[in-house]
Amino acid sequence: MNIMNDQQAFAHLKQLANSKGIDVLGAKVCRTSSRFCLGVEHGDYNGTELFGVGTDRFIWMAYKPNGTNTMRYYSANFPDDGVVEFEIGKTPPPQSADVHDTWARFPYGTDHILAREGYTLTQGVDAVLYGNIPGGGMSRSASLTLNLILSTLDANGVTEKDRLKIVDMAQMVENDYIGSPCGKLDQIMILFAKEGMGTHYNPKDRTIDYVPLGTGGQDMRVVVMDTGTDRPGLDKSTYKVRRAQCEELVKLSQSNGFEISCLADVKDQKIYGQICSKFETSHPELCMRLKYIFEAQHRFYQMLDAWKAGDVKTVGRVFREDGLGLRDDYVISGPELEAMCDIARTIPGVLGERMLGGGDKGASGALVESTSVENLKHAIDTQYPKLMPNYADKYAVHTCKIVNGIKIFEKVL
Repeated sequence: MNIMNDQQAFAHLKQLANSKGIDVLGAKVCRTSSRFCLGVEHGDYNGTELFGVGTDRFIWMAYKPNGTNTMRYYSANFPDDGVVEFEIGKTPPPQSADVHDTWARFPYGTDHILAREGYTLTQGVDAVLYGNIPGGGMSRSASLTLNLILSTLDANGVTEKDRLKIVDMAQMVENDYIGSPCGKLDQIMILFAKEGMGTHYNPKDRTIDYVPLGTGGQDMRVVVMDTGTDRPGLDKSTYKVRRAQCEELVKLSQSNGFEISCLADVKDQKIYGQICSKFETSHPELCMRLKYIFEAQHRFYQMLDAWKAGDVKTVGRVFREDGLGLRDDYVISGPELEAMCDIARTIPGVLGERMLGGGDKGASGALVESTSVENLKHAIDTQYPKLMPNYADKYAVHTCKIVNGIKIFEKVL
C-alpha cells in the first residue's frame, strides 16, 4: 500500500469503514503529521530549547459521533487487532498486561487521561484510521495520540484553547497510561508545526516562536532514511537508560552543591568543567551525556541563526555535529542508523546527517541539497542492502516537505 496524498487516504478510509461496518459517512478527518527534529535531540527531558518541523508523513483518522457511550476504532495499520470497542470510562488499568501489546492502549489511554484531567465525555465515536509514518524516528506514537485527543474532544464539542495542555495530555497518555518515558519534543513539533516554518520552543516560559527558513534555504530537502528495523518502544530501549542517567547526574550535582534543576542549566563553561572534574573518575559515562547536552545547546543557537539566514550549510554542519555527539557521547544510536549516516556522508550535497528519535533502531535523517537527493537514494539502494542484508527488503527513503502539523477536513467522505 502506497498512500501518499489526502484523496488516496480518504478513499482508503471509506473502504475500510465499509468493510468493517463502521459508519463514517459525512465524518470529519483529522490529519496529524510526523516531525523532524533539528535540535536538541533528547533535549526535551533535559530542559533544553527545541527546534523542528512538521513533515508530510501522516496519520489520517475519519471520526464521527455515534450517539452512544461506546468508542469504536479500527486501524488499517494493525488489522489483527480488529475493531477496538469500549464504553467511555471503562478501560483497562494503566500499564496493565491487557494493553501491553495492542495499539488499543492509545485510545484506552486517551479516554483515561481525558477523564482524569476533568473532561466529561458523553459522545462515543466511530473511527477508522490509517498512517504512513515509518515506525521509528518520526514520532508515529505522538502523532497518533494527538489525533485521538483532538478528534475525541471535537466529537464531544469540547474546545481546549490551551494548546500546551493538549501537549501535556498527549505526554500523559504515553508516560502514565502506556508507560513510555517520552518527553514533549514530538508532541510540540507536530501540534504547532506550520508549513515552511521551523518551530522554536523555549521551556523556560513555554513559548512557541515560528522561524521562517531564510532566502536560499528553499533548495534544501529533508530526507528520512528508514532502516527497516523494528524499534521496541522507548520503555524497552536505551532511551530509558539515558534519561535515567541524566536524572542521576542532576541529583549527584545537586547533592554536591551545584544549583541546577536539569542538564540544560549547565550552560556556563566554568560550571560544566567543575561538574566534569567532580565526576569524571567516578561516573565517566554521566559526564559524556552532559558533554553532548552542553555542546548541543551551544550549537543550537548557531543552527537557529543559520536557519533564519537561509545558511543551510551551517544548519547541515550543526545537524551532523549533533549526530556525532549522539553517536559518541550520548551513545544512543545503532549500527543500522549509523550505516545510513555513513552512506549519506559520502555523497556531495548532503549537508548533514544523524540518527533520529529515541535511538537504537528506526530512522536516520539527512539535510540535502535538492540536486543531490537522487544520488543519495541511489547510494542507499546500492550500499545499504549489502551492509545490512537482513533489512534489504524493508528499508525506505522518504523525501519530505515541511507542512502543517494538524489539519481537519470536513465533508470529504
